[in-house]
Amino acid sequence: MSRLTNWLDERIGIRGIRETLLDRKIPKGVGWPYVLGSVSLFLFTLQVVTGILLAMNYSPSPEHAHSSVSYMMQKIPMGSVVRGLHHWGASFMVVAVTLHLLRTFFYGAYKYPRELTWITGIFIWLLVLGFGFTGYLLPWDQKAYWATMVGANIASQAPFLGPAIAKVLRGGEALGAVTLTRFYAFHVLLLPALTALLIGFHLFLVVRIGISAPPEKEDKNKP
Repeated sequence: MSRLTNWLDERIGIRGIRETLLDRKIPKGVGWPYVLGSVSLFLFTLQVVTGILLAMNYSPSPEHAHSSVSYMMQKIPMGSVVRGLHHWGASFMVVAVTLHLLRTFFYGAYKYPRELTWITGIFIWLLVLGFGFTGYLLPWDQKAYWATMVGANIASQAPFLGPAIAKVLRGGEALGAVTLTRFYAFHVLLLPALTALLIGFHLFLVVRIGISAPPEKEDKNKP
């Protein structure tokens, strides 16, 4: 391992990368609330890995979508475990990212010079919600169909662009094969690419600027 590390360090400066990413000073008072960002990153990685495994056996068509999910659950070894990790991991990711944003807001960590870090975090949160919305339809059962119908109808009520947004989501005037294919493309291609880019930029800002110190408690004994 030492020889491999030296070989890599001569070519890409791996020791400098490690020092930049890991050997950083942490402000005094940092505690458990600060791990929510790392938890969110872990859950995103889990979603990517389990999503790839699920996509290998999923068929995005109205005739085969539900049966392919049933096949994964019943016939493929550990298929139900992989789908369970993906399903519950999605819910936990929404919770973790939301709590991370709330912690950032209430700790005042969105202020100068971290405004851009906060903005990218907001967009990542919106993309996570987009993952949940697009992924909900993929099992193509009654609950998924009608939940997506409600979501599209809500989008259509937005002023000016509402009807156009709903039509883009549905791929037409009604939910059907085009809707399922479109949601699948959003879920496995567009949203992961955008999220990965934003997470990379978000982490760059965190490393570049550093994390904020916890707000100081007011000392009531001081005059």
